Amino acid sequence: MRILVWHVHGGWMDAFVRGQHQYLVPTTAARDADGLGRGGRDWPDSVVEIAPEDVADADVDVVVLQRTEELEAAERLLGGRSVPTVFVEHNAPRVDVPNSRHPLRDRDDLVIAHVTHWNALMWDCGTTPTTVVEHGVVDPGPLYTGSLGRFGVVINEPVRRGRVVGTDLLPRFASVAPVDLWGIGTERIGELGFGDRVVALGDVPADPMHRALAERRAYVHPNRWTSLGLSLIEAMHMAMPVLVLATTDAPRTVPADAGAIATDVDELVRASRLLLEDPDEARRRGAVAREAALERHALARFTADWDDLLDRVVTDHRTARTARRNGTTEVVLEGSAR
Repeated sequence: MRILVWHVHGGWMDAFVRGQHQYLVPTTAARDADGLGRGGRDWPDSVVEIAPEDVADADVDVVVLQRTEELEAAERLLGGRSVPTVFVEHNAPRVDVPNSRHPLRDRDDLVIAHVTHWNALMWDCGTTPTTVVEHGVVDPGPLYTGSLGRFGVVINEPVRRGRVVGTDLLPRFASVAPVDLWGIGTERIGELGFGDRVVALGDVPADPMHRALAERRAYVHPNRWTSLGLSLIEAMHMAMPVLVLATTDAPRTVPADAGAIATDVDELVRASRLLLEDPDEARRRGAVAREAALERHALARFTADWDDLLDRVVTDHRTARTARRNGTTEVVLEGSAR
């Protein structure tokens, strides 16, 4: 298929564009959020940049959206053509939980694909067809050495996002061993007065970051209220033991023996001390983490699930158009959950 999709969530796109399709990614002269294009990513040749003015004449089989404002943009760029549409909901709701009404609820012109079952549970999507395609990642390999008595964590914009991503919990782990922090906006961490045991290492490309992260004794995932972090799944793929808050969908992915998972932060801190003092135990738990990640979040499973979803929405769209031409008033969207 030829898929129109904006470059929004780079980590998720790294996996999505590994499918068997052609991916048309809008680009603008400003290379802004409305047209980032490939954004310098090392993606397959099947990812093709396209100027907005060329979309109207392009063959597009399906549109995959990640922001509500892309609905209007897609309609405008496609010249009003009716094209099957999937909206990827990356986020857990932040307002009126658990009565959170999704902005695209009660629609019959698209399918909402949640990235976790937790998101699907917590969003009220009304009658809009929904499904879940859990994350997959490109396997960086079992890079873990744990040679450094330090902890690693990846958080984008830790100061702005604060308690949502658990930035305030980092000093608890830093009391056991220094915490090295990667991600966008980490240079601002000094504003929080954590001292020199929480070290900002910046926004680093994946390959060097993964190798550096794998040298740390354990990965810390302090997120309180986010979708399941891709960096956590990548750390597990690398055979790192993980210290994880048991919130949102994390318990579905992280076995207890993959490091530690709890809502009791003191319990996680005690586990971090054990992993620091016992490298052999850290390696054993990291092996469990990798096995679990490969079973649930393998790239092949992710792309196969997306193939199934794309096939369904294209078929359902074709069926609905035929029904409308024949004057049928009732249309059933096959293969979609509500």
